[in-house]
Amino acid sequence: MSGTSETSPVASRAATGPSVVVAGGGTAGHIEPAMAVADALRRLDPSVTVTALGTERGLETTLVPERGYRLELIPPVPLPRKPSKDLLRLPGRVVRSVRRTREVLEETNADVIVGFGGYVALPAYLAAGKGLTRRRRRVPVVVHEANASAGIANKIGARVAARVLAAVPGSGVAARGASDAEVVGIPVRDSITGLDRAALRAEARAHFGLPADGPVLLVFGGSQGARSLNEAVSGAAEALAAAGISVLHAHGPKNTLEVAQLNPAAPYVAVPYLSRMDLAYAAADAAICRSGAMTVAEVSAVGMPAVYVPLPHGNGEQELNAKPLVRAGGGMIVADADLTPQFVADTVVPLLGDAARLSVMGRSAADAGHRDAADAVARIVLEVAKGLGVSGQSERSEGGR
Repeated sequence: MSGTSETSPVASRAATGPSVVVAGGGTAGHIEPAMAVADALRRLDPSVTVTALGTERGLETTLVPERGYRLELIPPVPLPRKPSKDLLRLPGRVVRSVRRTREVLEETNADVIVGFGGYVALPAYLAAGKGLTRRRRRVPVVVHEANASAGIANKIGARVAARVLAAVPGSGVAARGASDAEVVGIPVRDSITGLDRAALRAEARAHFGLPADGPVLLVFGGSQGARSLNEAVSGAAEALAAAGISVLHAHGPKNTLEVAQLNPAAPYVAVPYLSRMDLAYAAADAAICRSGAMTVAEVSAVGMPAVYVPLPHGNGEQELNAKPLVRAGGGMIVADADLTPQFVADTVVPLLGDAARLSVMGRSAADAGHRDAADAVARIVLEVAKGLGVSGQSERSEGGR
C-alpha cells in the first residue's frame, strides 16, 4: 500500500537523490522522531526520497500521509513479552514481514534504512542483510534509540548498524566496537523546536479561550490521556481557581471531565485532545505530564518547566527519560501514586505563583534539550547513504534500474 501517491516510488524520485527508508511505526513515540528526521532530510537535500514503513495497526496510517510521505505497509510482528501461543507464531510472522520489507527495499532502491525501534523496525533491520535479488548487497542501517532504556528491536539492530544514535548516554545500545551510542537527543518537528512561546502567547491563549494574563497550567497524559492525572488535577480545581491559575487540560478522547468553573478570571478548559501542541505550549507556563521520550524531548525543546509523572508500570524507562532533565533543573518527578489533589495544591500551585522560579526552570529545560537533533540525525543518515560511493553505483547498475 502506498500512502500518498499512485506513482512508483522509484520513478518519482530524482535519479541522483538518495533513497531513505524510515522504520518507526506503531506509536507516536516512534513515528514523530521518524517524521522529524524525514522533514530534516528534505530540508538538507531536496532530491531525497523518503519512504516510511508501517503496519495497518499503527498510527502511521494517518500520521505519515498527513505529513506528505509515502507509506508502505508490512505485516506486523508484535513481540510477545511472555510465553504464549503468539510466541509460537512469531517465526512465521517474522519471515512474512521480512519478505515484504525486502520487496519495499527493492522497489525503492533503498540506500539506507533508519530505524527508531518498535515492531516495524525489527523486520527492517533483518531485511537489510544480503539476499536482495537485484541489489546483491547489504543496505546500511542507522539506529536511533529514543528511550533511556533500549528496546529489543534496537538492540538487535545495533548489531548490524553502521551508526547507532541515542537520546541519552547509557541507553544500552552501541555500534559494534563502541562503548556507547552517539548521543544526539530526540528528533523533534520544526513547529516545536522553532517555537517562540512568548511571541505566540496572545494568539495561543485566545485560541483556547484562556485569559491574556495570569499563570496557565497545561495538563496532558499522552494521546489517550491518563486517569491519574485527570483525577489529581481536576480534584485540585478549587485550589487552582483560588490562586488565579487557569488550566488547559487534555483528558483523552475516551475520557470525560467536567469541572465547575469556580473563577471566571481563571477558567478550567478541558478538551479531549490537543491537535495544536505548539499553541498549547505557547499558552502555558508549566506542565503536568507523563515522561515518555517524545514528551520529554518536546517539553524541554520549548523550555517548559514540568512536573513529570512516569507511568507506574513497565521497566521504569519513563522515569529514566526525565531524570537528566530534572538533574539539570528543568523539572521535577512525582510518582503516579503520589500525584494527588493535595500534591497539586501544595506543590504545583506555589510553583505557578513563582515567576522567577519558572523562568529559571524554563531556561534549564531548554539548555538540557537537543533542538538540532533532527538535523543531526538527518546529516548522519545522508552520510551513510552517500557512503556507498562507486561500488554502490555499480551495484545499482547490475540491478537493471
